[in-house]
Amino acid sequence: MALEAQFPVHVRLAVADQHQFRHACSVLIHGLSRPPGDAEWAKTQQGLLFRAMGTLILIPGLAGDAAMWREQLQALAPWQPQVSDVHTREDGIPAMAAALLRQHAGPLVLCGASMGGMVAMEAARQAPERIAGLALLGTDARPDAPEMTALREAAIVLFAQGRTREVIAPNIAMAFHPDHAAALGAAYLEFVLDAGAEQLIRQNRAVIARPDARPHLPRLQCPVLVMCGEADLLTPPERSREIAALVPQAQLVLVPRCGHMLTMEQPEVVNAQLRAWLPSVLPA
Repeated sequence: MALEAQFPVHVRLAVADQHQFRHACSVLIHGLSRPPGDAEWAKTQQGLLFRAMGTLILIPGLAGDAAMWREQLQALAPWQPQVSDVHTREDGIPAMAAALLRQHAGPLVLCGASMGGMVAMEAARQAPERIAGLALLGTDARPDAPEMTALREAAIVLFAQGRTREVIAPNIAMAFHPDHAAALGAAYLEFVLDAGAEQLIRQNRAVIARPDARPHLPRLQCPVLVMCGEADLLTPPERSREIAALVPQAQLVLVPRCGHMLTMEQPEVVNAQLRAWLPSVLPA
């Protein structure tokens, strides 16, 4: 997320976890009274149980942390969201997704912003059976474009020289709608600088090497909410439209007067959309 603002492993569930989850489903589903031989009833109940056991994970964008989810943590409290930090611990998008799947057992609802959305899509590729829902905010399913890779590499050189503020500060406005840059730019700069040069370098390299998510999107079976700022200069609305067009159960929301930092710029709109969507994938 931060670098775009500077410039315009397959995972297997542990066998024990799989067996425990299936056993729990079997006991709870078959222990309920139901019409004899009603396979459709059992399937519906198993789906309800799957969602009831889920966890809501918020995945920050590049250089982000819980600060970018401050408004959502309060608004989504009934769902007990957790903020992931896998992007600070792993070197690539596939490794971040794999670490997230290892860290959190059971069904997951993943809400990812920017690079966090890339991690969410990759987790859904690695373990589609574990994903109850995806919310993709201001993200991109395509691999990095050559011109963006060149800009990232140039910035990485400057980060390594200790010139992070020099790179980030003049380009903060690229991340926001003009109405919000002045009010939110300082908070944005603070958490990007707090991430530090090492994280900026590692995470930008992860984004450079990210896989193309488009081939697997049509195979997603879970509900997907796709959101983007109408004035997003970093992951333009056409990228979100592309994702929504590829996903069978996608809902597309374009947020007015909003740039790339949806969760900070238009928290009321983002929160309202998430609160309306979440009950379909995860009971509060």
